[in-house]
Amino acid sequence: MATHSPNLECRMYESRYPEVDMAVMIQVKNIADMGAYVSLLEYNNIEGMILFSELSRRRIRSVSSLIKVGRIEPVMVLRVDKEKGYIDLSKRRVSEEDIQTCEERYNKSKLVHSIMRHVAETLGIDLEELYVNIGWPLYRKYGHAFEAFKIMVNDPDSVLDPLTREVKETGPDGQEVTKVVPAVSEEIKEALIRNIRRRMTPQPLKIRADIEMKCFQFDGVLHIKDAMRKAEAAGNADCPVKIKLVAPPLYVLTTQTLDKDQGISILTQAIAACTEAIEAQKGKLVVKEPPRAVSERDDKLLTEHMLKLRNANEEISGDEDSEEEEDTGLGDADVENAVGIME
Repeated sequence: MATHSPNLECRMYESRYPEVDMAVMIQVKNIADMGAYVSLLEYNNIEGMILFSELSRRRIRSVSSLIKVGRIEPVMVLRVDKEKGYIDLSKRRVSEEDIQTCEERYNKSKLVHSIMRHVAETLGIDLEELYVNIGWPLYRKYGHAFEAFKIMVNDPDSVLDPLTREVKETGPDGQEVTKVVPAVSEEIKEALIRNIRRRMTPQPLKIRADIEMKCFQFDGVLHIKDAMRKAEAAGNADCPVKIKLVAPPLYVLTTQTLDKDQGISILTQAIAACTEAIEAQKGKLVVKEPPRAVSERDDKLLTEHMLKLRNANEEISGDEDSEEEEDTGLGDADVENAVGIME
């Protein structure tokens, strides 16, 4: 075990700099006259800059509303000057797809980095040495070290045993020779497996579908409640289905599962059961967004949208004499007390 104080600072990836047109995760450090200085979190906090002209496609009225010190978010790489160390970034050119891809990659990389750093600190070795011998070879072989770590939860030998490294030794004749030896010592292997198994318990995916459901028949309230129960009955112990009213006539169906395909299949069956039940009562169901895996960011956006709609409904419900309110006043409900949808 090394006796010196280990260097625990290291980038997450083998490349020292990001590629142009790549989305990267940054944290805003300070705001200057020309733009914002940021740290690239995946590249050992090297500095980059976002010019104010790259903050938004729209006219900027308030810089503080677009970027704040301490905020962590994905941006797009515009230019990289490796000699001078300049990295120009853009917030306005990053798409929703880029954001989702970057967030998923960063969350995986952050977990891998945390495990690697803890092992390096525990054993008193440099973090970069651990990346050179283990982390970056796994990135090359598996696309992402996270995928290798998932396999290591149950079968660590198949991942770690093939890893090798070269060491130089002085032979019997005094000549320097290069030998190929295992990259992972038993001590490192044991610490790595222990940390991976502790940190990488399988996390369930959230699957969501968005639908519109209406029923204008007498007792439409009861018919919709019955259709919702039929949808929830399509779930099972591994994939329980929940249905929630967002705002008339929009509903969301959700489930959580370790198996993405199974979750999508269960929600598809739930929608079919709900459609059959409501159409039997001359109601109508339209799928607005089919079942798909959603991120924490999607959930946050949905929650914010529901809050806005709820506030809007509360403002409207203050006018009790409005005929329109009498037609739509049944919209404020939850899953347990779902209501008919009236236009």
